[in-house]
Amino acid sequence: MPKLISTRTRIADLGKPRIIVIGGGFGGLEVAKGLNGLKAQTVLFDRYNHHCFQPLLYQVATSGLESNSIVFPFRKRFGSQPDFFFRLGEVTQIKPEENYIETSIGGVKYDYLVIANGASTNYYGLKDVEDNAVAMKTIIDAIKLRNIIIRNFETALLTDDPELMNSLMDFVIVGGGPTGVELAGALAELKTHVFPKDYPELELSHMDIHLVEATPRLLNGMSDKSSQKSLEYLQRMGVKVHLNCAVKSYDGYEVLFNTGEKLITRTMIWAAGVKGTPIGGIPAESLGRAGRIQVDEFNRVKGYTNIFAIGDAAIMSGDPNYPNGHPMMAPPAIQQGRLVAKNIKRLIQKKEMKPFRYTDKGSMATIGRNQAVVDLKGLRFQGFFAWLVWMFVHLISIIGFRNKIFVMFSWFWSYFSYDKSNRLIIARPKDGVQ
Repeated sequence: MPKLISTRTRIADLGKPRIIVIGGGFGGLEVAKGLNGLKAQTVLFDRYNHHCFQPLLYQVATSGLESNSIVFPFRKRFGSQPDFFFRLGEVTQIKPEENYIETSIGGVKYDYLVIANGASTNYYGLKDVEDNAVAMKTIIDAIKLRNIIIRNFETALLTDDPELMNSLMDFVIVGGGPTGVELAGALAELKTHVFPKDYPELELSHMDIHLVEATPRLLNGMSDKSSQKSLEYLQRMGVKVHLNCAVKSYDGYEVLFNTGEKLITRTMIWAAGVKGTPIGGIPAESLGRAGRIQVDEFNRVKGYTNIFAIGDAAIMSGDPNYPNGHPMMAPPAIQQGRLVAKNIKRLIQKKEMKPFRYTDKGSMATIGRNQAVVDLKGLRFQGFFAWLVWMFVHLISIIGFRNKIFVMFSWFWSYFSYDKSNRLIIARPKDGVQ
């Protein structure tokens, strides 16, 4: 009879190498996929039972997509993969000297460990902002924000206090990266095309959308032309962009900036940065900037031969083109995940590993209908064609044929009807959910 390592995790010891992957984001998913066909056990741990396509979270938050269009169950994705195990649980401690992890559902041994638990929102020590702002990292965050947006307008209809009404209809988005830019554009489209029909009793000219960025430009990491064009698109759509401006505090009602300026809003959306979420057991000397785990050119955690870290969880110093680490985005995580899977196969087969070199295929962001910016190697373009490219790339990247069809249909419907079909409040405040 196979021996159970833990009566709670129920993972049998079959005498094969065991690779444990912590986190089912873009990188972790690629590792699990890449190990298919290897005579080894692959065990995936995640706090959720699904993969979430994070680049489209903002569309769920702004009623453009249904939540189930951008999530996909792990068990459905890997149901036919031999020797694959998924466990719903959170890894709480790593014991490298024992090749052992502790989780919320029990402990289990590993032969190889891949840390791909992604990143968490970085509030830069602003506790009041952390307590009162809305993040955009999970599908739960997106649904919560959608609830807040729509409930704000329902509440605004019921008040005679002009200041309260304006605070409910005003939104402050902090962070001028792709998430902030795309979210600002989506809110502007709601203001122009949807809310006038839904809330004819409200004066929509009082709805203000503020995008706040601490640096002198939007979309840092993209070309100057793309940055400038995105600024022009947003301003044309009525978004008020504040550059060289940082948040000092937010109490749920009043925003204070480093410039001394103040804004009144009931809704601040924080898209200003992320940081690593190191797991207990990783020595402090192995951690680098923003809590990311330092890894060598093979994505091995420094000091260990059988522990790897990838994506947002890791910072690599071995790539000469990225001495300060790779950008905390999906493409590096995907490429690292694929190579780590191949390198683990090589280790098991007693072959030499290959070092990681990131291939930057470009960046893109959409601002709204017919408006996007795309930077590819040696090629930069904006406008309608960029918007089509953005849609195509995101559509083919979504997991699941059904999800692709649902997203494509939603986009076509929204484009021709000027409507957002999923304007639902899922929960009530008295249910303990916003």
